[in-house]
Amino acid sequence: MTSEADILDAVVVGAGWAGLGVSHALTQRGLRHRVLERGRIGETWRTQRWDSFRINTPNIQTIMPGDSYVGPDPDGAMTSSEFVALLEDYAGRHGLPVETGTPVTDLVASDGLYRVALPRGPLWARNVVIASSNQNCPVRPPFSALLPPEVQQIDASAYRNASALDSGAVLVVGSAQSGGQIAEDLIQAGRTVFLATGRVGRLPRMYRGRHISVWLVLSGRMDVTRREILEQGPIPGRPLQGALHTISLQSLSAQGVVLLGRLTGVADGRLSFSDDAEEHVRHGDEGSARIRSLIDEYIARNGIDAPRAEPDPAEVVGAVLPNPAVRSIDLAARGITTVIWCTGFTGDFGWVRVPDVLDAQGQPLHENGFASVPGVYFAGLPFAISRRSGTILAIEEEAALLADDIRRRLDA
Repeated sequence: MTSEADILDAVVVGAGWAGLGVSHALTQRGLRHRVLERGRIGETWRTQRWDSFRINTPNIQTIMPGDSYVGPDPDGAMTSSEFVALLEDYAGRHGLPVETGTPVTDLVASDGLYRVALPRGPLWARNVVIASSNQNCPVRPPFSALLPPEVQQIDASAYRNASALDSGAVLVVGSAQSGGQIAEDLIQAGRTVFLATGRVGRLPRMYRGRHISVWLVLSGRMDVTRREILEQGPIPGRPLQGALHTISLQSLSAQGVVLLGRLTGVADGRLSFSDDAEEHVRHGDEGSARIRSLIDEYIARNGIDAPRAEPDPAEVVGAVLPNPAVRSIDLAARGITTVIWCTGFTGDFGWVRVPDVLDAQGQPLHENGFASVPGVYFAGLPFAISRRSGTILAIEEEAALLADDIRRRLDA
């Protein structure tokens, strides 16, 4: 055991936007802490984004706690390198105690404290905030192992650009944000692209003179709580959205992307699909129409002087669907040499060995970011408190909640 003077008030694991936001809140409250980062500040933004990637939230909302946007392009979208530079600048300006190249290998509870194991030796803290994300370990369906060995398989996090792939056609599996944006990146690079779609919502980029994300915040849509969302069924995935312009399944098809239904299985070099691509296009249309209607109601209810709605080219273009629908594909016959899995992410929390903090799948158990074990917290998780959770829009409020509770625990 270490001396009392060496025990930290808190340790924060992860130096992305969530970890830095929590560190800022702890610093404001005068709490002794360290931010431990396995790689560099914003590591996943450096290593798990493709070359043309842009952040979906506009510049005016891509800000850290205490900052505000001042610039000529409030509706613009940052590149990943620009966002990393923003994080590094933020940590430097506020003197946040970040230790890079410092992976946490083990976390255990001991006599009311937490032992954080590091390569150089342990740290002891009274509280631990886990901000290492549950969105950085790609997930593939089990039947991905049945694809022929000559087919290149990568995840969305490993895609960089079309030229880095084997020559030939590409199958993108998953039609939410990553899948739609990667499919467009590939088709615009001249590749033959097949897209296995799913039942995913869609958002226009701009509507009635403002970025859609701005309207969603103003109208209170992002404040819908996790509890309210769960009452309506399973938490939905993030919708298809373009960072620089609207992307829809039909706009992708108009550019030449071949729309397929949901991928259902693999056998002997053939892939099978459901006959539901048209339904998926319709579901996206309905989701976008519902959001636009909610914004119209908000504008009317509050007497806001907003421009009239204009047709969005990506939403009014007709879908080009295979006829008859493609229910099976022979990879070799179609010349498909690469499959890109855009089928979701999870988190690696295997280093957390505190009972009752993780569920049977090794994922966080929490209520509004508070674990059931006192002194353990999670920051930056999607839908942790509300719809805005898991985005940079939420961290100022959520970091303050965690830091205030840590302060109360220390004062008790």
